Amino acid sequence: MLIKSSADEIQGFLADASNMGGGTANRVVFPESAAEISEILRQASVGKTPVTVSGAGTGTVGGRVPFGGTVITLDKLRRIKEIAKLTDGNGFGIVESGVILADFQKATEAEGLFYPPDPTEWSCQMGGTVVTNASGARSFKYGATREFATRLEIVLPTGEIINLRRGDFRADKDHKLRLKAGEREIIVQLPTYKMPQTRKHSAGYFVHPEMDAVDLFIGSEGTLGVVTEIETRLLAKPESVLSGVVFFKDEKNLLNFVEETKTISFATREKIQNPKSETRNQIDARVLEYFDSRALRFVSEKFPLVPENMAGAIFFEQEVTAETEEDLLNQWFELLEKHQAETEISWFATNESDARKMREFRHALPVSVNEFIVRHDQRKVSTDMAVPDREFRQMLRFYQETLKQSGLNYVIFGHIGDNHLHVNMLPRSEAEAHLAKQVYGRFIARACIVGGTISAEHGIGRLKKHYLEVMFGERYLNEMALVKRAFDPAGILNRGVMFDEQFLS
Repeated sequence: MLIKSSADEIQGFLADASNMGGGTANRVVFPESAAEISEILRQASVGKTPVTVSGAGTGTVGGRVPFGGTVITLDKLRRIKEIAKLTDGNGFGIVESGVILADFQKATEAEGLFYPPDPTEWSCQMGGTVVTNASGARSFKYGATREFATRLEIVLPTGEIINLRRGDFRADKDHKLRLKAGEREIIVQLPTYKMPQTRKHSAGYFVHPEMDAVDLFIGSEGTLGVVTEIETRLLAKPESVLSGVVFFKDEKNLLNFVEETKTISFATREKIQNPKSETRNQIDARVLEYFDSRALRFVSEKFPLVPENMAGAIFFEQEVTAETEEDLLNQWFELLEKHQAETEISWFATNESDARKMREFRHALPVSVNEFIVRHDQRKVSTDMAVPDREFRQMLRFYQETLKQSGLNYVIFGHIGDNHLHVNMLPRSEAEAHLAKQVYGRFIARACIVGGTISAEHGIGRLKKHYLEVMFGERYLNEMALVKRAFDPAGILNRGVMFDEQFLS
């Protein structure tokens, strides 16, 4: 097992995409198996040495930034163990946690299969997607990572290695979860809070009546154990995808279009699930992404064909076959014209080459934002909140009015299908950076008041611990801490992630 301890060798493991500073560690270890991780954690628990788990470093909330102790990197756990197709056309995959998501997706596609979770940063590791319950644009149709993980191999902080398959262990009606770790039975009293009524949520431990044990570890941000192997279900690869970037001069028309598209898509899915339903192919968007007018101006430097004076744009995708493509394209055009979209200057794609250009347009915006921040030597302040359907329009209006009053530079874009937008405030000075943080606090409060979540996909990490307490309160953070102590009695693993150490004392 490789071990590095010199300052220049470990520097790259002391930060992540959050740009959070201050990271320190005594050493970085490169285990090549669950057994090696088990021994590292067992010794750390005995000596009460802090251990931070390091993925690819793509996280935006400081989750992998260490403050002393040992860093475990999963870079050596890179094997794709199996990808298999089943008789129904679907399949499954088994990977080690250090496998890069993009590599896994390419491998599944080569077998005629499809792994839907698609976070913006494809260079993330599979283990990281599990512990953050990563999602992305396609979550509008397919949900997040939780919907696809069927088995996890986990090394607990005490050194025990457990294999959890869905259905093996479930919580009882009293919110107690019992599972076996070797000869030891672990009894966990689950938190009693209710989850927000949003389609995406990644803030705190997942809880649900009679929930599966697998779901407790998904989205736990590495605080309960080190995920070393993942089994996922895979779908049959879609034959083709229809996509478009559609521009609107009027925001009201854009929002009406989104609402009707969502309504039709949900109805289509209900009909598909009903074996007795007889209906022609209908609109069923798998992606609905939003760009406000400022975002369009921002990205027009790289895409000069973006039309001027638009209120916003929607990027959509729909899976089609050779038999359904023409019919579905006509349905989309009818819906767009109904809501007065600028179809003559919008972009549409029905082949893979053009579709790739559409996705490049979608991903160019966050890249452009990051380039702006680097030029001005500032750190962007970006929201990750989602709200229930009934609150979305009011939340968007609150974003816009508050930002207008603040005078801050900003862009708004993101997963409008899930009522989950990223407001990127772009401060150009320290004074504006301070103001942006104040505005961010107002957005947090509003999301909590209307029953939303403060983090829909990026998690809490170290940077958003205070806001998790705002959302749940001290009582429920203490309940979360009880869960962590059940698995990590010495409190060594990812200390300071999700909640302060004071809740563990």
